[in-house]
Amino acid sequence: MSTRVDSPDDLPDKTGVYIMKGKQDQVLYVGKSISLKKRVKSYFKADLDSPRTRILMNHFNSLEYIITDNEKEALILEANLIKKYKPPYNIRLKDDKRYPYIKITKEKYPRLLITRKISPNGSYFGPFTDVTAVRKTLKFIKALFKIRECKRMDGPCLNSQIDLCYAPCADGISTEDYQKLIKQIDLFFQGKYSQIIQFLEKEMKNAALNHEFERAGVLRDQIQAIEEVMERQFVSSTAELDQDIISGSIDKKMGVMVVFSVREGKIIGKDDFLMTGVEDSTEKEIISAFIKQYYANPRYVPAELMVPYQLPDQNLIQEWLSELRGLPVHLTVPQEGLPQRMLNMATKNAEVIRNQKKQIKNALIDLKKYLKLPRIPYVIEAFDVSNIGGKAAVGSMVQFQDAQPRKGKYRRYQLHRSGPDDYAMMEEVIYRRYKGLIEEEKPLPDLLLVDGGKGQLNVALKTLKSLNLNDIPIIGLAKEFEEVFIPQMQEALILPRDSPALLLLQRIRDEAHRFAINYHRQLRSRKLEQSPLDEIKGIGAKRKMNLMRYFGDLDKIRKASLQELMLIQGMNRKLAEKIYQHFHDEDQD
Repeated sequence: MSTRVDSPDDLPDKTGVYIMKGKQDQVLYVGKSISLKKRVKSYFKADLDSPRTRILMNHFNSLEYIITDNEKEALILEANLIKKYKPPYNIRLKDDKRYPYIKITKEKYPRLLITRKISPNGSYFGPFTDVTAVRKTLKFIKALFKIRECKRMDGPCLNSQIDLCYAPCADGISTEDYQKLIKQIDLFFQGKYSQIIQFLEKEMKNAALNHEFERAGVLRDQIQAIEEVMERQFVSSTAELDQDIISGSIDKKMGVMVVFSVREGKIIGKDDFLMTGVEDSTEKEIISAFIKQYYANPRYVPAELMVPYQLPDQNLIQEWLSELRGLPVHLTVPQEGLPQRMLNMATKNAEVIRNQKKQIKNALIDLKKYLKLPRIPYVIEAFDVSNIGGKAAVGSMVQFQDAQPRKGKYRRYQLHRSGPDDYAMMEEVIYRRYKGLIEEEKPLPDLLLVDGGKGQLNVALKTLKSLNLNDIPIIGLAKEFEEVFIPQMQEALILPRDSPALLLLQRIRDEAHRFAINYHRQLRSRKLEQSPLDEIKGIGAKRKMNLMRYFGDLDKIRKASLQELMLIQGMNRKLAEKIYQHFHDEDQD
């Protein structure tokens, strides 16, 4: 519980955390000090050096503090409060999107889940920035260790029948053996593949000695699968390294931090994070703030952190991380050799990412300015339809966040409208998309883009109005002259041809078109693949292909004699009679 004071003179000369608040009682800044009184009094000097601190004090209204037993506790509390309140004047990890974690549930037979929420009822690994890679990893682990997926353990499911689960619901595995699997998964996420292999080899030998040859075979396959993972890792080293390599690229308004995770001498992952509130801060302060917030999340703490500088509070950070790990942790500044090259590689990655983010930010700011939007359009959804003469009609929706495609959010629709009416098709796809979002209470985009001119735009406006969605900004982008149509403007808006804003809109529009066309082609292909031969029991894809290869087309198959049909590879008399009878009965009808 924090204590409120009216003046810095009322603060105790003790170690703790101070919380500076504004007129609306919002948290402006969180800091720590071994002497609360001395530290906070420095903010009230008449000659403040930092413009950022002067602005902070212009908004300052009240002060609270929390005393801690020591500086390490103050450091932990400061990191947690920054994470909780996201004060605008602190250096902080940008939370414009929630990164996924992998969760091991707290159950008798735990499950593995992807989640974006942290709660006490599980252990977590992450956060991860690449959700696609997380899903692939999770699929691999579930197949490798055969742990359960079902919520309710009410009898063997399909996974147990196809050998993807040990079926604890049917006593297929003991609690003790299942917990061993969970410990191996824990090691897997830490990148400690050698330890898993040692454990599995021991188990395999014991199984063989006990004549449990089936179990030994399963363990052998698990060992081989993990060895393949090890072989696919890159940037090997002869040292048994267990470290995180942390560096960044920082300008006056933005900082990008990159973390390479090295386990057993191999890079097993790379994450990048955006830092905000970096104005008037040194690179050392920014990296220090990042480390405190990064490891305040549930994650594996390695034996060593490689950083580009000696950091403020370095000894304190080492002590805190060592406590989290349960073993000594060292922060080192490499000077030469492979460690220095690895750190340089992390720095270069951060520079590239920062430049990309800067370009993206500029394009989004340009969009806001040109389109007179109420806010920067971080999330943009675009729609297109595709059909030939009204047949195989489909609609597509693609979503971009921070000017990057989020393919997991793409949606495609098989449309019910008949006849070549593009307006009706656009109406249907937009209606289905946003009716679904409303019912599921999911967030709406910052901008909606339709492929087309005034006609398509008016249809989209009418559809949104029918759903009482009058606040979503919407535009049309016509292909021929790349004109931008905006509801409140009579004339089309012509953006500069080399404008980052126009290039972004074109990219999003073209992606919606590509996605719609691909789905349309898939549906057409399926219909073309359909054949009267599919109606004959016993004629599968292979026999159908052999028939088409021999006769050339369906009409010749229909006219073929029984003897000719029997010449086909894989054909017997019974099937030949079925084909012959099928077409001759059809002719009689």
